[in-house]
Amino acid sequence: MAPGIALTDEIVRRVNSALAERRPLAVTYVDQDGRPHLSLRGSTHVHAPDQLALWVRRAGTGLAGAIASNPALALLYRDADTRTTYVFAGRARVVDDEDVRDAVFRASPAVERDHDPERAGVAVLVDLDSVTGGTVGGTQVSMARA
Repeated sequence: MAPGIALTDEIVRRVNSALAERRPLAVTYVDQDGRPHLSLRGSTHVHAPDQLALWVRRAGTGLAGAIASNPALALLYRDADTRTTYVFAGRARVVDDEDVRDAVFRASPAVERDHDPERAGVAVLVDLDSVTGGTVGGTQVSMARA
């Protein structure tokens, strides 16, 4: 675990239930041509106290292709009902280890797994460098890799 980053139980619960609660995380990245991209990623979940994971259905293109040349990305969680926002920033990497691939795929929501029954996608881990945000009038977080 990275010093300074330890996702709270509240953050873990919110991220891991985001798709089921109709609040998928938005992911931003920059492609090989320097163009920014923003997409919703329903497979996003907590992999470790300082790491998020995603299952990316298209290997070598889009997000999976972009992180080879620029691993920096950011993710946004927003619950408008409770006015809770979390911003995650880190470095992404495609993981080829079959045990990790399997764990990331299995931890993704069933609806996301059903979109890739052949498991043609890739597992992406995001090593977090910072996490900020919280609930208006409630708990605030500001974590950074030491």
